[in-house]
Amino acid sequence: MRIKKISAFLVISFLLVVFCWLGWSWTTSALCRINCQSQIFVVAKGESRGSIAERLERAGLVRSSVTFQILVVKQGLGRKIQAGDFRLNPGMKPAEIAQELTHGTLDRWVTLIEGLRREEIAEKLAVELGGEQTKFNKEEFLKLTTGLEGQLFPDTYLFPKEADAARVVSMLTLNFEKKTANLKPEKKDLILASIVEREAKYEADRPIVAGILLNRLERDWPLQTDATVQYVVATSRCPLSASPCENWWKKNLMKEDLQVKSPYNTYLNPGLPLGPICSPGLAAIKAALNPTKTDYLYYLSDSEGKMHYAKTLEEHNQNIAKYLR
Repeated sequence: MRIKKISAFLVISFLLVVFCWLGWSWTTSALCRINCQSQIFVVAKGESRGSIAERLERAGLVRSSVTFQILVVKQGLGRKIQAGDFRLNPGMKPAEIAQELTHGTLDRWVTLIEGLRREEIAEKLAVELGGEQTKFNKEEFLKLTTGLEGQLFPDTYLFPKEADAARVVSMLTLNFEKKTANLKPEKKDLILASIVEREAKYEADRPIVAGILLNRLERDWPLQTDATVQYVVATSRCPLSASPCENWWKKNLMKEDLQVKSPYNTYLNPGLPLGPICSPGLAAIKAALNPTKTDYLYYLSDSEGKMHYAKTLEEHNQNIAKYLR
C-alpha cells in the first residue's frame, strides 16, 4: 500500500509539474501566429504595473495579466516601463512586449512650465520633439503662434513623435480653451495674468500683486514692471534664429533698458502692454480675475522671491534699501 501511495504521489507531482510547465509555456507564448495586426497601446503617466497588465490582456495582446506581471518582475523591468504610445502586435511574446514598453515610445512627454514666452516654448519643443524623423519646425511654430502669446497653455503634454507645428499649436490652444472654459478670461485679463506670472513667484502673492497693478491702472500710473521690460529687451537681444537664446529674461536691468521704446515698456507707457508677455498658469489667470483689494501701490521681490508691499513711495524706497541693497 505504501509503495502505491508513493507512486501515486509521484505521478500526481509529475503531472502537476507538467501541467504548470504547459500552462507557463502557453501563457508566455504569442497570442497570434498568422496575419497579426499591430495596434497602438497607450501607457498613462504613473499607471501601475497591474493596470497595464490587465489592459494588455483585455486588448488581446497577452494571454494572462498575472503571467505578464511575473515576467516584468523576473526581467527587472518594473521601473523601466515608460509612459506613452507603443505599437504592439499580438504576434509578440509577453516578454517581448514587456521589453518594448521600456523603450521606443511613439509619443513624447513634454512639460511646458508656467511663464514661458512662445520663443522659449518653441526652443524647448525643438529639443524635445527633435530627431531624424521629426516633423516639428521651430520657425513654422513661431509663425503659427503669432498673436497667440498667453494662449499656449502650460501643462504636461503627450505629443505624437512626428507631430508637426500645426498639430502642436492645436494641442496647446485647445488645452487652453478647455482649462479656461469656466473662467472666460478676456485679452486684458491674460495680459495682466502674464505679468503677474512673471512678477510673483508664489501663488499666495499673485492676487495681491494683481490688485496692486489694478490700483496703479486706476490712477493712470505706469505699471513699471520689470517683466515687461525683460520681454522687450530679450526680443531685441534674441532674434528669432535657429540658435537658442541664452537668457530670455534679463535678470539685472540697466537704466538704458528702462528707456527702450516699445509699447511693452510699462516704465514709459501707462496702461497694459499690447499683449501677454508669457503663458500664464491657472493660478495667475485666477489672480487676475479675482485680485485682492488692498491700499498697496508698490511691491518688490527680494532675492528669495518674497514680496514686500508698500502704500507710499517712501515706504517702497525703504523696502528697496532694506531688501535689495
